[in-house]
Amino acid sequence: MLFVLGRSVISWRAIGGLCRATGTMAEALAKIPDVEIDPDGTFKYILLRVKVKDGDAQKDVVRGTKSAEYHNHIFEKVNPALEALGMECKCLGGGKIEHNKEDRKIRVFGESTAFGKADHSVSVEKLKTVFSDYEVTWSDDKK
Repeated sequence: MLFVLGRSVISWRAIGGLCRATGTMAEALAKIPDVEIDPDGTFKYILLRVKVKDGDAQKDVVRGTKSAEYHNHIFEKVNPALEALGMECKCLGGGKIEHNKEDRKIRVFGESTAFGKADHSVSVEKLKTVFSDYEVTWSDDKK
């Protein structure tokens, strides 16, 4: 399975191989991409806290896709892949992302019925690390 990360591509298999090669779960956690979203359009997203099982190392990541009808569909796809790498996931909430590739703008808004509203300010900071040449904003708007 490949994921587009802003401008680079990585596979879960590569991350798993890295985890086995380095032997440290904290290093494997660091290699998990902060952001995986669709390259354009409006879609649901979730903010996840990923933690090394039986460890203290953790980080927050953003995942979003048009293919998810509901926020829990994103979690149901991401959680098993991360668990296979020795990680634990907790959904911190969700919302929507409006990604306009042409205008180089990303807007974060809304909330998840299942998970509640994500802290959009945290999500935006993560998005800015990958989309540094974009205007990235958030609001409490529902639509």
